[in-house]
Amino acid sequence: MTFTIWLSLVAICLLGAMSPGPSLAIVAKHSLAGGRNHGLATAWAHACGIGVYALVTVLGLSVLLHQFPVIFKTISLLGALYLAWLGFNAIRSKGGIVERLESGKQVSVISAAKEGLFISLLSPKIALFFTALFSQFVAVGSEMSDKTIIVATPLIIDGLWYTFITFMLSSPRLLDSLKSRAKFIDQLSGAVLILLAIRVVFTL
Repeated sequence: MTFTIWLSLVAICLLGAMSPGPSLAIVAKHSLAGGRNHGLATAWAHACGIGVYALVTVLGLSVLLHQFPVIFKTISLLGALYLAWLGFNAIRSKGGIVERLESGKQVSVISAAKEGLFISLLSPKIALFFTALFSQFVAVGSEMSDKTIIVATPLIIDGLWYTFITFMLSSPRLLDSLKSRAKFIDQLSGAVLILLAIRVVFTL
């Protein structure tokens, strides 16, 4: 895997982590209600769930690539359409990256970590996202080292992003700054996702 391809993987993993949804809501809830330790526990447990999804997806797509290339290309095309749909919705957003930030009842650190893990493992959105994402990278990364990078990258990116969210929520100034730029962030993310979808189509 070349450095340029890896940067593409980093970019799309970051965009996936940044997209608003239940994952953002649960990390924000425990960060606001329980404090930094609760937020960090939720964030990295969620990242571990992402790692499990990444591993299962890479193994499954690798089998399809070698044994059923037509099915692999079909999944890649459907994945590109899904990325484009995500991008279109993000461009139409009205600041969704912060609309899910909410407080909640405080629980133990272990309970916060469990919620973070389960919200990633039980999300059909994440399963679809990884199928769409990894189809283009599995095709160019056949070595074991490449597969390791493909699995480790989203896990680390996800953990670092939600660590940032946790620290940000302890700083009202940073939170206000994010809110003021939320619409622009969503629109930029959407444009990048659409470009990545186009790239997938032209590399099939």
